[in-house]
Amino acid sequence: MKKRIGVMTLAVGILLAASLAGSPAPAYADIVWDHWQKAESLSASGNNAEAVSHWQFLANHYGSTGDWENAALFCGKLDSYYDAIGDYDEAIHYYELENEYWVKAGKDWGAVKLQRADQIRTTVELYRQDRDQTAIQKLAMPKNGQLAKFEPAFGTYLGMYSEQDPKVGNMFAKTESVYGKKHAIYLAYAHWGQSFPAAYAKRAKDAGGALQIAWEPDDGLNPVTDGAYLRKWAQDAKAAGIPIFLRFAGEMNGAWVKWHGNPAQYIAKFRMLHDVFASDAPNVAMVWSPGDVPANDIDPYYPGDAYVDWVGVSLYIEPYENGDPSLPSMIATSSVERLTRLYNTYSDRKPLMLSETGVPHYSHSTEEDFTEWAKLNLQRLYEIMPYKYPRLKAITYFNVNQNMDNAKNNYSLSSSSDIQNYYTKLIANPYLLSKVADSAKPADGIGYVPVDAAHQSFTKQTKFIPFVKIPEVYIGKVEYILNGRVIASQTELPYGLQLRAGDVPEGSVLQIRVTNKSGKQVALRTFGISSQVSVEIDGKEQIFEQAPVIVNGSTLTPLRAIFEEMGATVAYEAVTKTVTAVKGNTTVRLTLDQKTVYVNGQAVQLEEPARLVNGYTLAPARFVGETFGGKVSWEGTSRTVTITRK
Repeated sequence: MKKRIGVMTLAVGILLAASLAGSPAPAYADIVWDHWQKAESLSASGNNAEAVSHWQFLANHYGSTGDWENAALFCGKLDSYYDAIGDYDEAIHYYELENEYWVKAGKDWGAVKLQRADQIRTTVELYRQDRDQTAIQKLAMPKNGQLAKFEPAFGTYLGMYSEQDPKVGNMFAKTESVYGKKHAIYLAYAHWGQSFPAAYAKRAKDAGGALQIAWEPDDGLNPVTDGAYLRKWAQDAKAAGIPIFLRFAGEMNGAWVKWHGNPAQYIAKFRMLHDVFASDAPNVAMVWSPGDVPANDIDPYYPGDAYVDWVGVSLYIEPYENGDPSLPSMIATSSVERLTRLYNTYSDRKPLMLSETGVPHYSHSTEEDFTEWAKLNLQRLYEIMPYKYPRLKAITYFNVNQNMDNAKNNYSLSSSSDIQNYYTKLIANPYLLSKVADSAKPADGIGYVPVDAAHQSFTKQTKFIPFVKIPEVYIGKVEYILNGRVIASQTELPYGLQLRAGDVPEGSVLQIRVTNKSGKQVALRTFGISSQVSVEIDGKEQIFEQAPVIVNGSTLTPLRAIFEEMGATVAYEAVTKTVTAVKGNTTVRLTLDQKTVYVNGQAVQLEEPARLVNGYTLAPARFVGETFGGKVSWEGTSRTVTITRK
């Protein structure tokens, strides 16, 4: 990229001269030239602030005339200036505009600018636990409603490459004792021409897990043919008797692999392998897995929906690119934004997995400790990304301490007791699944949803998890302000807040206030939240299409749903707006909007009349629960109506 930037800078005069030479209006060309010369003079004297208006004129001019190269170059002047003075909103605007112009010019030179825009973007998002499995699964399903092979209904498989972990190695069954939890997927590497890695498969099976195999054609794609070797490999894969995620020729979009450079050949080989495994080894799911960079070279290699079961990606972040501190710092980069493009392109059709990922806590090249940075990004990896991207269904951690000439990062989890304990704490979440199975779900049935207009209300209690990212990278404090009052503040990772329904009346406002390490407020985001009344019958929480409501201090609950759960038969007469419910020797008749109801002909007065709410009949909870012999109680902390049948 340094060479490209140099070429671009050198090209300014050439591009400008060409533009001006072709201009049909010499007078206007003089104006353009005057702005250019003035900008150059001011910048050369160190007065970039006054050069801004000239750069803006030039960027707008060349953008309007379709001279995308010059438009991009002057946007580059502007985004660098605004970035340098800390005006990040303006910098982001021009970084994105510069990329847009480079794309229009047919060049990929703006990718690094988008990366910088993401680095300095302030982000405050909020996610929370939810027990409504219908809502959770809706977010986690593909557009066609059909789950892929081995795809969980919701939740994310835990995966690990442990071969170089001194505490686990190839004995995958040790993972639980070391990290407190079984993992669903173990990663092994294989090479075309070698036999199926049966020993790894057996160890994965002994650990109760599945196997991801990164199968690499080290001599390129030409030797990859259908024949005795492939068929034997497929038979052995089937005989392993476990789910296998086959990642063939990954990172094909990168020039560093021998199978890069011929998308048509790659697609043909991938499709051939798919067909062989579909017929000979149905326990194999085909994973198409590019690297997240270079992004513009990913899509041409896609084999097609009919041939891909899962879309994977190799996605790493590190303090210094390639471990080289002489390159621009990468410390402000997070994995979250790096997945966005691939996710938006493929998640409607396929489940996604991070085939390989990692967060280093130490840089060997500079002998720097990055434990705090690693903790910040490990939470993003295991909490934020699965919630933000509900179609992200598997994460495989690259558990390696790299100390080689071209790799200088320590991703190892067990080499630091602090990191090991922190990882163990994060993955204890049941949402991170330990067993591969079709339509798998977390054992506790709890999922996560974004806090937005469609997901504001919760029942009983919930945990809120903020995603906070600031240009300064390191966060000083996260404060939680409920209805104008600070209720919690956190300076230690991982961030998160538990709230009970009784603490959150309808129409509440939760604010997240963020300060940097210097104590300066750098972000404040407001979210609408509410709690809802929940109903339990004999200890089982009821899920209603229409939630209970409180009217004039009385809790109204869905009448038909509860009566039927209590064993009654319910009928509604629309003309008279009358509900009749019968169970055994008891008959109840009530009319909407009237306080008087009749139980076996005897008049009973309600504190609030039954009424229609969004097409559902709601009536006072105590009356509904006690009419057919239930005992009703109210628990205010969790705002729960409890009905116990006698």
